[in-house]
Amino acid sequence: MKLLPKVVLLAVTPFAVLLSAAQTTPSPALLILSKTDHALSIVDPSTLQAVGHVPVGDDPHEIVASADGKTAYVSNYGFGAFHTITPIDLTSQKRLAAIDLGALRGPHGLMFQDGKVWFTAEAARAIGSYDPASGKFDWIMGIGQDRTHMIYVFSGARRIVTTNVNSGTVTVLDKFDTYPAGGPPQMPPPPGAAMAGPPPGPILPPGGDWKLTNIAAGERNEGFDVTPDLKQAWTVSPVDGKVYIIDVDEKKVTATIDAQAQRANRLKFTPDGKLALISAGPELVFIDVAAQKVIKRITTGHGSGGVLVQPDGARAFIACSPDNYVAVIDLKSLTIVGHIQPGGNPDGMAWAVR
Repeated sequence: MKLLPKVVLLAVTPFAVLLSAAQTTPSPALLILSKTDHALSIVDPSTLQAVGHVPVGDDPHEIVASADGKTAYVSNYGFGAFHTITPIDLTSQKRLAAIDLGALRGPHGLMFQDGKVWFTAEAARAIGSYDPASGKFDWIMGIGQDRTHMIYVFSGARRIVTTNVNSGTVTVLDKFDTYPAGGPPQMPPPPGAAMAGPPPGPILPPGGDWKLTNIAAGERNEGFDVTPDLKQAWTVSPVDGKVYIIDVDEKKVTATIDAQAQRANRLKFTPDGKLALISAGPELVFIDVAAQKVIKRITTGHGSGGVLVQPDGARAFIACSPDNYVAVIDLKSLTIVGHIQPGGNPDGMAWAVR
């Protein structure tokens, strides 16, 4: 996608979407949440003009779009006060009935994979999946770590990675269908009873079981991403400002980068895997992935949160919550080329393609 002249990029007026009639949702569409307005702005990425505005419920934090680009899902977080995910019909630009998570309170991180909505539930220290086709939750897994925040689900849903903020860990979950040689451990027989023979076959929950590995990876880390080749997970600590590189097969930290990214919030790779972008307070930090070193830092505002990279790698969008705008970054020049003002306290963003 070619960059538009700067004058066009800057032609988004504050709260324009609130003042104009909704237009047809484009494809692709840029989706931006406003935590202050409790709303979703639907933005045409070719003009950076907002074309729709949809209420999404209390404290919206993260958003994801379905694979067909027809539906968006918003987590209503509230640090555990809330327990819903709000679906949005992107064609009609209407809010649908909320999905009640019940005891799975504090939904935050979201990913759409294999036709399902995968989510974290911070207050429940768990993750789960919701099947829109059946309207049911079809899987829940307790992580046992404090504040399980963000989630990445591999295609086929046989590997999942999460970050756990207060525990300072990254959890790698791997699915298995059979126990290793010798079968599962057996409970000892009661006193006076004979030892039972080996079980007739593997004792597994329906659909297999999971092995969880918790990896210490910096203090209060929350933002992370998986490299496009699916071999590494990179996470960043807002306390020491370091990036921790995890080999997801070996389940261990193999390197660190002193990015000096204190107040880090999110980390995202470009689609070609050449750059990692970190939103760190007032700065956006660029890391050369192959060289594992910082190559540039730019000031984006007074603070930053969500990071979204355009699928073709041409631009990135940085939610600068205290400034009530989203900064638009040209990923060739690594400079700010415009701003979008979708409402107060923008944060979570997603890309929807029909």
